[in-house]
Amino acid sequence: MALAPKLYIVPTPIGNLDDITLRAVSVLREVDMILAEDTRTTSVLLHHLGIEKPMRSHHKYNEHAAVAAVAEKIASGVSVALVSDAGTPGISDPGFLLVRTCVEAGIDVETLPGATACIPALVQSGFPCDRFCFEGFLPQKKGRTKRLSELKDEDRTMVFYESPYRVVKALEQFAETFGPEREVSVTREISKKFEQTVRGTLAEVCEWFRAHEPKGEFVIVVSGRPKNSRRDEDGE
Repeated sequence: MALAPKLYIVPTPIGNLDDITLRAVSVLREVDMILAEDTRTTSVLLHHLGIEKPMRSHHKYNEHAAVAAVAEKIASGVSVALVSDAGTPGISDPGFLLVRTCVEAGIDVETLPGATACIPALVQSGFPCDRFCFEGFLPQKKGRTKRLSELKDEDRTMVFYESPYRVVKALEQFAETFGPEREVSVTREISKKFEQTVRGTLAEVCEWFRAHEPKGEFVIVVSGRPKNSRRDEDGE
């Protein structure tokens, strides 16, 4: 059955390929074209699913130049799926600009629910997750200290993405800003063979990763500031 010409945002597995939804498979089979962050990565998934479909690259280096042409193609009657290498497009991955362009042009956008790294890490942290603050990747250099200072009084659970090369540095900076006794939960390689979660204070978990080389994709979940801590500091 031919799909309506619109932009379909299709989450893909962040590790275990069996995590893709039946609906996502159906959309990838039926669309006219797939936009992929890395066509080589998406080819592996499509091969696993037995799908052959025209693909084009859509990544952070070409999306500014490509979004208008993609929107025009959809407006002409073509159904297009956007996927990232893993997880939900637009969440710390390319996608936002294309969605905004389509919305502004009056083109329908349909986002499928599915895999993302932040929710499993948040839920299994053991911290309150009814309200939380998703920060994604902090600035690597300029603006990083300023952003952390702005989060010092955040009382919601905070979720960060980090590369293995900066995990220890990030934990050290968090300890400086939030205090070494603040609770943290660090999860790596979600849904993969070597998935692991390390919990404790920032000081404890930082020390653990100094002794065990960080490997894989990381989600760092930091507990919010205790409700009474500001009162104690202010002497109220």
